[in-house]
Amino acid sequence: MNKYMKIADELARDNLKTSAGGPFGAVIVKDGEIVGKGSNHVLKNNDPTAHAEIMAIRDACKNLNTFDLTGCVIYTSCYPCPMCLSAIIWANIKEVYYGNTKEDAKNIGFRDDFIYEYFDKLISGCDNETLRLMPVGREETIVAFNEFMVKEDKKMY
Repeated sequence: MNKYMKIADELARDNLKTSAGGPFGAVIVKDGEIVGKGSNHVLKNNDPTAHAEIMAIRDACKNLNTFDLTGCVIYTSCYPCPMCLSAIIWANIKEVYYGNTKEDAKNIGFRDDFIYEYFDKLISGCDNETLRLMPVGREETIVAFNEFMVKEDKKMY
């Protein structure tokens, strides 16, 4: 097993002992050095976003003092859920190595497939049962966007 995946797996296994969350661990590496680690802390933190990958991204960003993880690679004990995939993309991480599959996660009771199915239905324009997305107040909310567009000292991320 790859040495970084081994650490991600150890974080997942350690999480079984603490019951902080599910059996998930993640490690972020830059230039051969670990810059962030995380394990699932959904239960401990009462935070549904405290997945291993998110925790590792937060740790790496803190340690590197940046929001941009360009040049980093993430090793995670399981295929990332849709939220984590999105966070990985937002962080500019371009390579993901994963151990278990999303089917393995489903087999132990995690509901990622439900979200993938929702996205498939959303793309085809036919799922209002799971979540309704409705525009409201754009006339007012667009003002801040227009002000941002002409802001001279803005920093893009």
